[in-house]
Amino acid sequence: MTSFATMIGVTSAAGLVTALGALPVFLRARVTHRTYDAALGLAAGLMVAASVFGLVIPGLEEGTLAEVMTGVFVGGLVLLGGNYLIPHIHAQYREWLPDGGATGADAAAMGFPAADPVDAAGGSVHGDATADAPADGEVASDPAADDAAESADGMEAPLRKALLIGGAITLHNAPEGLAIGVAFASGLNEVALVLAVVIGLQNVPDGFAFAVPMAETGMSNARVLWYTALSGFAPQVVASAFGFWLVGLSTGLFPVASGFAAGAMLAVVFRELIPSSHGHGHADAATAAFLVGFVLLVVVDAVVTV
Repeated sequence: MTSFATMIGVTSAAGLVTALGALPVFLRARVTHRTYDAALGLAAGLMVAASVFGLVIPGLEEGTLAEVMTGVFVGGLVLLGGNYLIPHIHAQYREWLPDGGATGADAAAMGFPAADPVDAAGGSVHGDATADAPADGEVASDPAADDAAESADGMEAPLRKALLIGGAITLHNAPEGLAIGVAFASGLNEVALVLAVVIGLQNVPDGFAFAVPMAETGMSNARVLWYTALSGFAPQVVASAFGFWLVGLSTGLFPVASGFAAGAMLAVVFRELIPSSHGHGHADAATAAFLVGFVLLVVVDAVVTV
């Protein structure tokens, strides 16, 4: 099996793991906010360590500090620039959040979950409940949102929804695939495999965040599973092929390419994973899980490279 074929197989497996995140939705399992936030914290810790030990340090061994750090800054800025410019909607635990030019009407048109899939012991959706908050399982009536939803319904809803969701998925998952492609193309197969495992683990909570609101729109379980799997598979495989091709043009591009992938991954962590793991009253659990993830990746990396 060639390195390219191996890379495609490994990246495909890591991307398809995203579908596992949809299983709690199908089983009607109730996942506490604490568990969900800890899962995101764990994923963030794994990705930060992978960025440093799997991409930045190998990049420094092959190139100069300036090359790698330039890649880090460019990768982070490209991710943030795309987040700002590309209209998309992020699938959060219980709601859709517009970004990059997407409107409130877009978010309202996606629909909100009819009930919060959180264990009663996990607390309210937004942390501290108030006397004016709607009862558990209810959605507050918002005339403005209702009007926005009606307005959005006048657009080509299915296509626009697909584009908005696809934009968020691509921004989030493409840097991870890029990292795997860069590592494989540079002959760092062990590093690439560690990255793939880390990304696969991180894709599970990603898949859950994506599947919850999708399922609540009334979509069939089969379609939810298919779209959830596709959300990790498609952008990661395409990005990994691009990263493999980019480094293949010249081995001298590896330091910049590894820094670029690391910077983009770090931007995803601090722009998406960490904010999503806070705000439900379980920041300590998320932080502890972050540390566990970081240490776990360092230990795995040390064992693999011995």
